[in-house]
Amino acid sequence: MYEPNVVGDWQEYDGHAGLRVRVHRLEQAEPPRGRDDAAEGLTYFRLRVTVENRGDRTFGVHLEDGQIDVRIGPDGEGAFVDWRNSQFIEGYDVYPLRRVTAVLYAAGPEAALSQVDVQIQLRVDEEWADRRLWAGGIGVHEEAVQAGAPAACGPGGLAHQVSNFLRDQAEPGATG
Repeated sequence: MYEPNVVGDWQEYDGHAGLRVRVHRLEQAEPPRGRDDAAEGLTYFRLRVTVENRGDRTFGVHLEDGQIDVRIGPDGEGAFVDWRNSQFIEGYDVYPLRRVTAVLYAAGPEAALSQVDVQIQLRVDEEWADRRLWAGGIGVHEEAVQAGAPAACGPGGLAHQVSNFLRDQAEPGATG
């Protein structure tokens, strides 16, 4: 398995030119058809898994319950996955320049949701692709980063300080 990705990152598959996948939009949310009784006392959350085809041929994609593993907390305990409310990708043809998204509902103790790991093993054209891992958490915000954009950082971060310093140096009459 490769290095873990951060929730929101795209991961390309080497054996399938143009095919990429990501886990994103990890957020606290109630399921659309009501809570499962087995999740009594747990906090629900939702995540999305998007498969995108940037190649020039169609891929048959399959992503269902046994291909997604969700672990929470510092000990990596299994989250309760609500299969009834989740929406999977079952034998879908993803044409070039198209996407398909699975929506997964899971639950766990609220204190453990600051650390969520999601492992995906996609099946493409009836072949198993390599497993990939994404790490994130509820309350850890992902930000969309566009090509050429600097990494997100808050005030007081090193990149913010450097940016302010350079701006001050470029202004006429700046003192140093």
